[in-house]
Amino acid sequence: MPVEDLDTLHGEAVELLKALISTPSFSREEGPTADLIEAFLRKHGQQPQRQGHNVWCVAENYEAAAPILLLNSHHDTVKPVAGWTKDPFEPLVAGDTLYGLGSNDAGASAVSLLAAFLYLSRQPKLPYKLIVAITAEEEVSGQGGVQSILPLLGEVALAVVGEPTSLDLAIAERGLMVLDCVARGRAGHAARNEGDNAIYKALADIEWFRTHQFSKTSEVLGPVKMSVTQIQAGTQHNVVPDECRFVVDVRTNECYRNVELLELIRLQVAAEVTPRSTRLNSSGIAPDHPLVQKARSMGMALYGSPTLSDQALMPFPSVKLGPGDSARSHTANEYIRLSEIKAGIARYIALLEDLHF
Repeated sequence: MPVEDLDTLHGEAVELLKALISTPSFSREEGPTADLIEAFLRKHGQQPQRQGHNVWCVAENYEAAAPILLLNSHHDTVKPVAGWTKDPFEPLVAGDTLYGLGSNDAGASAVSLLAAFLYLSRQPKLPYKLIVAITAEEEVSGQGGVQSILPLLGEVALAVVGEPTSLDLAIAERGLMVLDCVARGRAGHAARNEGDNAIYKALADIEWFRTHQFSKTSEVLGPVKMSVTQIQAGTQHNVVPDECRFVVDVRTNECYRNVELLELIRLQVAAEVTPRSTRLNSSGIAPDHPLVQKARSMGMALYGSPTLSDQALMPFPSVKLGPGDSARSHTANEYIRLSEIKAGIARYIALLEDLHF
């Protein structure tokens, strides 16, 4: 890619990111930033489509029956934490660093993907049908985000999800299932050795969650991880509790679907187990996929990601890749380096240009 093309795309991406930072876009309130993204694409001669706060665009330079390649990132943000010493909505540039809420997660990935899309859409012909979608509600795994538009895009064959990965390639991602568990006993007076203590009944289940290892271990993500994170029981000191409630955070690997794992758990514990959702499954891609092979040939580091993204809602092969560092996400004085955005645009283009799958 000519240096001047990359410089132009980089400059336009940075200016769009500054505008996005300046425009609050909390989950389910992303309308104004969707307007900015739609206007950006129209300014560059594209014909974006929109549903709710989701904006997507199809490159026209593809052969009939070409497989669909989806570029996706999100434009919603969490609310700023208390520790900010800068204005989270003022895009402040200091040297190579751009501060602002959503700059790292995932504004830099979103604008880099848009820039790469514009570059690739100008090529004579692509071996795939390229779609870019910058979507809403990722931070809350909402029903109105990317999942709501997938049926409108066609049969996607491959997705690249833009999230801060330090430009390493996440070829698998853990899923999430949160379980509300209730151990039931029988109330009684603590002084008279009456009742059936629900806390004691819960202890056996909690110990199982602490120690159990499921048989299928992922080469990339490792074993399923279960953590009891909340517990509540009892009304006063002299009453044996008849109910003990606890919450389990389950991080799944690609060896199990969430519904499958739920049934295995229910067979092993006495408590009533109710999942808050089973839709956030582990996701990934085959190690021999052409995209992964190309990444290897480029010397890219491959890894399994412990953090959740919109990949969990995609029932097709996907990877996660983007500029920035996951450790900066949701932190005070969040930032991205301008050089990381430039490298991100170049990395996306180099990975996707002439990719056949």
